[in-house]
Amino acid sequence: MSITVPGPASATTSETGGTPSVPDRRTYEVRTFGCQMNVHDSERISGLLEDSGLVRVQQGQADVVVFNTCAVRENADNKLYGNLGILKAVKEARPDLQIAVGGCLAQKDRETILRRAPWVDAVFGTHNIGALPALLQRARHNQDAQLEILESLDVFPSTLPTRRESVYAGWVSISVGCNNTCTFCIVPSLRGKERDRRPGEILAEIEALVADGAVEVTLLGQNVNSYGVEFGDRGAFAKLLRACGSIEGLERVRFTSPHPAAFTDDVIDAMAETPNVMPQLHMPLQSGSDTVLKAMRRSYRSARFLGILDRVRDRMPHAAISTDIIVGFPGETEEDFQATLDVVEQSRFATAFTFQYSKRPGTPAADLADQLPKAVVQERFERLTALQDRIAREENARQVGATVEVLVTDQQGRKGSETHRLTGRARDQRLVHFSVPAGAEAPRPGDFVTLPVTEAASFHLLSDPSPAQYSLRRSRAGDAWDRSQADSCGVPAASDGAPRAVSLGMPSLPVRASAP
Repeated sequence: MSITVPGPASATTSETGGTPSVPDRRTYEVRTFGCQMNVHDSERISGLLEDSGLVRVQQGQADVVVFNTCAVRENADNKLYGNLGILKAVKEARPDLQIAVGGCLAQKDRETILRRAPWVDAVFGTHNIGALPALLQRARHNQDAQLEILESLDVFPSTLPTRRESVYAGWVSISVGCNNTCTFCIVPSLRGKERDRRPGEILAEIEALVADGAVEVTLLGQNVNSYGVEFGDRGAFAKLLRACGSIEGLERVRFTSPHPAAFTDDVIDAMAETPNVMPQLHMPLQSGSDTVLKAMRRSYRSARFLGILDRVRDRMPHAAISTDIIVGFPGETEEDFQATLDVVEQSRFATAFTFQYSKRPGTPAADLADQLPKAVVQERFERLTALQDRIAREENARQVGATVEVLVTDQQGRKGSETHRLTGRARDQRLVHFSVPAGAEAPRPGDFVTLPVTEAASFHLLSDPSPAQYSLRRSRAGDAWDRSQADSCGVPAASDGAPRAVSLGMPSLPVRASAP
C-alpha cells in the first residue's frame, strides 16, 4: 500500500506485498477501513505480526488476514461482513487460515462478530492492539475463537512495534481518544477519553523517523488542538508545531484534525511562523446551519468557523483549506441545508469530504426524531458535491501558471500508465500529476521537483514542464527509497513491494532540553 498524506476521507486499503515469502514462515495481510488513525494503527498491527515471526504476503492467500475496521459509517458493517463471507469458503478449504477483526467496529460489535461470522479466530478492540499475536496463538492452540475487548487503553500505541508504510512520510500520534460529545459520532465511546503523549516522546519519534529518511510527518489526533489539556498546557499544540520547526531534515509538517471550537490564534501564528509547517488546514465544518450545529453539539457556529478561515488566510494567503460536511442530519430543513451551501460558497474549500448522515446505534442522533428520507438526503448530497466540485475546479484553476514544489510519491494516477506522468503532493497538499521532460533526470519517491502548473481539474493539478521549467532536488528520502529497493534484490517495485524495517516501539533518542 502507498502512504501519502491525504485529507481525512474514509478509505479502504489492502496492505499486501512486501518482502519475498520465506519458506515455512506464515504470511499475513492487513486490510484497513477508515481514517488515518486506522491506517496508522495498521502499521502497528503489521509491526506486531512481523515481530512475532510472520512475513507480509507477496501473492496468493495469506495465512493470517486481519481486518482493521471503522464504525463511523453504516456501510462499514456491510464491508466487513461481506469480506468475511468471502473468506468463509477459503477457510473451509484451508482450516489453518486465521482471521482476526480489530478496530472500532470490533470495539462496538464484540460478540456480534463471532455470532455472525463464527469462522473468525480473534476479535480485539481499539485499546488492546498489542494483544493480537497472543490471541492468534491461543486460537491456534485452543482451536477456539478468542475475544478480548478492553474498556481503556492498556499501553500507548507508540510503544508497539511498527512497520512503516512509507520511507519518506510518516504518521505520528500525539493523542488518542476524544473528549467531545458530538451527537452523530461514535468515536469517543470506541476510542475512549483523550490521552495525550508527552511532547518529548513525540519529538523523539519524529527525530527517529527523520533519521530513517522521512521528510514529512503528519501529527494525528481526534482533536489535535486540544492536545496538552491532559497535562495542563493549553498552548502545547502550538509549542509542538514550533518545536517541529527545529528538527533538522524535517521538511514538511501537517496535522489532522483540529476542532473549530478549540482552534486558537496561537496555532495560526505557529503555522505561519514555522517554515516547515505546511500552508494547509483540514477544518471540519459538518454543517453551515447554526441550528444543526447545535443539534450536533458542535460548540461553535458558522460565524466563528468563517472567522477562523479569515484569520488563517490573513496569515497564510495561499493556504489550502479542506473540510468534512454531513448532509441530512436529523431535522435538517431546506433552509438549514441552504445555510451549508452558503458557508461552502464563502469558504472556498480546496477539498471537501462530504457524507450522507449515517444512523449509528449508540449515538444520541440515532434516537432523534425527523430522520430524513433517503431520497431527500441523496438530492441534497448531489447539490452539495456539484457546488464543491465547481469551487475546487475554480480554486485549482487559480494555480495555473504558479510554480510549485512537489514531494514525489510512489503512487500513480489513474491514467499514469497511459500518460507516463508521475504523482506527488504540493506544499498545500494538492495532488499534482507531472511529466518529466525528455532527457531530464527522473525523480525517486521522496525527491522534490519544482515545476509550473500547466492545467487544472477539480481533484488534481497537471504539469507538463519544458526542460528549463523542471528542477529536481534529490533528497535523503529518495536515498532511503533507493535503499529499500536494494533490500528487495535491487528490483524496482511498487511501494507495497518494498520492504520496511520494523521499529520496535518508542525510540530511545535523547530529547533536546528545549522541548516544550
